[in-house]
Amino acid sequence: MTDRRASAGRLGAIVPTPEDFDRITADALPFLLDHAIAQTRRCLRETGQWADDIGHEKLAVRIAYELLERFLVYGRTELPCRPLFLLESVISKHFSQSEPLYYQKDLLSPLGRFLDGLVSKAVVSRDALMALYYHLYGLTQGPIVKLLGLGPSECHRVYKNFERWRRCGWERAIAEIGITEEELRQLECSQALDPARINVEATRLVPMIQAHYRRSEPQHFPCLTRQQWEHLLTQGSGYDYRVWHLAMCRDCLWHAYTIRLARQIDQPSPPIAVHFHPMPKVRLVASALSLGGNGNEKQLPTECLSRSSA
Repeated sequence: MTDRRASAGRLGAIVPTPEDFDRITADALPFLLDHAIAQTRRCLRETGQWADDIGHEKLAVRIAYELLERFLVYGRTELPCRPLFLLESVISKHFSQSEPLYYQKDLLSPLGRFLDGLVSKAVVSRDALMALYYHLYGLTQGPIVKLLGLGPSECHRVYKNFERWRRCGWERAIAEIGITEEELRQLECSQALDPARINVEATRLVPMIQAHYRRSEPQHFPCLTRQQWEHLLTQGSGYDYRVWHLAMCRDCLWHAYTIRLARQIDQPSPPIAVHFHPMPKVRLVASALSLGGNGNEKQLPTECLSRSSA
């Protein structure tokens, strides 16, 4: 009890610097998680979305984990602040959104939780963001590099993202999502027996999930027309925008897909092809990659592409 009071006291005081914020929150992570779960449970009760059963308890923990992770990233940009009050603000703001994603019953199924968890992780992890192209569409590193129009240094980073995701990121993400090995096996068995059914259901869920998580996207990241995407990709600018938005918007991905990969497919957007495990390790052949998409290969200068952290 004394430790909890001490944690609450430190978290209720003003924190002036990012270093202080990191130190105080790291020391109080168990308390912060318990507090986030309690606040999430309260919000679910107040909105009539709660029942005293194990399913809703797991749901509260899953939401609390995600909101706490967002708070730890977001808090460093809101200094000085009182961390405990800021965490409560993040939780309250989330539940004040119209038609929250977690009220969708379809997302309580193993497939819904899997897709929701991966897209949620991609909001805060670049490794997960790049892997999303594979998990949703089956795109491997080479086509991703070509699709996004990346330069040589960014190309190598995509391979590093996939390697880190395969080595450690994937297991952490699955643990956070709460998907068990048995549920993954069942999903894979269902896919083997009837792949069309899994992909049809995922095709219905993915746009809804992507639209929800794009609410945190900066206002200057709007959807573009095909002509605007062609100009952006040709100029080799807007690196962060391309990587983020195309992973989170299937409609815009269709424009880039047809422009960069020169595919003409009679579908409104690239087909969903769900993969339940990371892409197997393959031999790296980066030298063969080019940046053009229509046979007129043109090497874009790396200098015109902005950088983002790995």
